[in-house]
Amino acid sequence: MIRRFGEPPLKGQTYRLRPGAYAILARENRLLVTLQSKPYVEFQLPGGGIDPGENAIAALHREVKEETGWKISNPRHLGTFRRFVFMPEYDMWAEKLCHIFSATPVYALHDPLEEFHSVQWVSPEEAAVILGNDGDRYFVNSMFC
Repeated sequence: MIRRFGEPPLKGQTYRLRPGAYAILARENRLLVTLQSKPYVEFQLPGGGIDPGENAIAALHREVKEETGWKISNPRHLGTFRRFVFMPEYDMWAEKLCHIFSATPVYALHDPLEEFHSVQWVSPEEAAVILGNDGDRYFVNSMFC
């Protein structure tokens, strides 16, 4: 069974399955996270949706590059969780199936390509408090705290 974080699904609400790949990126005792400023302000692990026909590792590399501008290496799957949320940017209710990886941030290629995203370097302890969902915080805590 895949662990659920956050609110339970709403009775009568239809959810669209939305698999995604997200990375815990550690370098010199700091974690690279993204600060999304719209549609709401939230600290997040870099990553995002896995496109149809795309595998999780390819999606992880693509999403991290888009959201942070960083090249990564050595992804290692840590676990998976799900959460039921409304995604205002897509105007849909989603069952997010979140695949969490650890990876090494190698170097910055360019600024983030995703609008309203910026790179932030924070301590693992700070990330375990400020990340926007319980599942991300759980995996950071499992690795560092």
